[in-house]
Amino acid sequence: MAIPLHIPTRDRFTDEELVIFCLSNPDLKVERDEYEQLYINMSPTHLLTGGNNSELNGEFVIWNRRSKAGKVIDSNGGFFLADKSMRAPDVAWIHKERWNRLSTAEKKSFPYLAPDFVLELESDTDNLYDLKQKMAKWISNGVRLGWLVSMSEQQTYIYRPNMTPETKPFAEKLVGEDVLIDFEVVLSDILEME
Repeated sequence: MAIPLHIPTRDRFTDEELVIFCLSNPDLKVERDEYEQLYINMSPTHLLTGGNNSELNGEFVIWNRRSKAGKVIDSNGGFFLADKSMRAPDVAWIHKERWNRLSTAEKKSFPYLAPDFVLELESDTDNLYDLKQKMAKWISNGVRLGWLVSMSEQQTYIYRPNMTPETKPFAEKLVGEDVLIDFEVVLSDILEME
């Protein structure tokens, strides 16, 4: 099915125009890199990826309800980062003190904020190299902990500031360290493999 796009007549989007473009085209997943290049994804993921993404989000929501530590954001939430990019991870988490400092207007838009934690889930159409570059950008823009869940390798890349990424197989426990206090999960228990 064809989807009409509502595009401003500009060479580059200002941040405000990008927000308007995204809100005017809710069926699109839009991101912008630090060079102001837009990336638009219109195709839905298949059921296996969608189910795995829901399982991952569910783990964070359940933990966050118990801990009341912050706010979990799904893949529809975008963030303007210090490098001028606007990115939307599959899962993001913001500590409650930082969340509470956001105005209502910021919560209804894309805040100028790096989440405390992000997770990217590799789908069949993703390029793992590109996802690793994206994770490095998240960390260089202020994210404190990031997980890249590689379905093709059945392992998770763990990203932290000023450190080389570490990997863990899905059968090993992942912990939230000093960011997601008391969070732990074994991905082989919740993800369906191909």
